[in-house]
Amino acid sequence: MPELPDLTIYLEHLDARVSGRVLERAHVLSPFLLRTAVPPLSAADGKRVVGLRRIGKRLVLALEGDLFLVLHLMVAGRLRWLDGTAKRTARNAMATFEFGHGTLVFTEAGTRRRASLHVVEGEAALAAMDPGGLEVMHTTRAVFAGRLRRDNHTLKRALTDPRIFAGIGNAYSDEILHRARLSPLALTASLAEDQVARLFESTLAILRESTGQLRSETGTAFPEKVTAFRATMAVHGRFRKPCPACGSPVQRIVYADTETNYCARCQTGGKILADRMLSRLLKKSWPKSIDDFD
Repeated sequence: MPELPDLTIYLEHLDARVSGRVLERAHVLSPFLLRTAVPPLSAADGKRVVGLRRIGKRLVLALEGDLFLVLHLMVAGRLRWLDGTAKRTARNAMATFEFGHGTLVFTEAGTRRRASLHVVEGEAALAAMDPGGLEVMHTTRAVFAGRLRRDNHTLKRALTDPRIFAGIGNAYSDEILHRARLSPLALTASLAEDQVARLFESTLAILRESTGQLRSETGTAFPEKVTAFRATMAVHGRFRKPCPACGSPVQRIVYADTETNYCARCQTGGKILADRMLSRLLKKSWPKSIDDFD
């Protein structure tokens, strides 16, 4: 799923290409994508783009007449830009937004239709779509700590809950927790002040570094390789590969269709966290310590 660094780069490139331009035609190719009926999508035709913004993990195109197109990419949704000379088709296209000089294409891979497009009118209607997560890049440590401790959750859940923090998902939460040397299953209410401070600084550092890296890699081209797995990541997507900090094999917890990656030596005092599926299967054979792998 595209997270804050990816969405920031998307916004920067969309701003360069469509800000101030007239959206000539918006066309939905899949009946699963559009989640609103009033106002109709056709109301966007002929309207000028007057701004772009992000609400959590949603991208917003603000149009004339207080109209907003809200795009939620979810897990497999992506954006493509086809210039004016390109054929206006793309694999897995769900919708197209045609401008005089090119076309923005909303795609979604796979068969699970989670991505969405909403057309809303007015700031109040747009605000109603905001899950309320804190924008961590524009806050203080004290505010961050207050939001973190508002409810007692595991750190993994707290970082990825859009009602608590905005724009952080499965991938970057793994990286943040590894940088902070904290267990993904540590409870927010039990954190010491120095641990909260490490978490806050690690969150800012990981998101800034990742955004800068993506910006450098993309250059002036529209971002094409938006993925949750990057070779430069420390633990996310690196199960059984060596931790760059200590060399121990990266571990994981699998639950439903998501996984949490962590380094037992760096984050959990050497303890292997129980996997809800595999640990139940192995029972007494389940390793308790990272030393069992050495």
